[in-house]
Amino acid sequence: MGLIQDGVIAFLAAVGLTTLVWLVGGAVVHAGRPAIPGLLLVLPLRGEALAMEADVRELRRVQGRLPGSRIILEDHGLTDDARCLAQYLADREPGAILETAKER
Repeated sequence: MGLIQDGVIAFLAAVGLTTLVWLVGGAVVHAGRPAIPGLLLVLPLRGEALAMEADVRELRRVQGRLPGSRIILEDHGLTDDARCLAQYLADREPGAILETAKER
């Protein structure tokens, strides 16, 4: 019985030590991620902009890998409905704004 107890204790100690090393290593790796302030991810939009939602979703995924970046939805002649959708997406996404091409 003592051999089984020693084996279980050794196993739990090894798992605990591995978990501790994994957590510390992950914290060190993620802490070294540099923020790039002022990096702009610009999405030019024109007409109906049928793939706008998918494009914004992809930019949001990229933005997650680039801390400090912002998404700019740039209006190059959107229709009224597409502009309303772009404004909704800009309001919903943190760090995203809608601008007309003349504002830049």
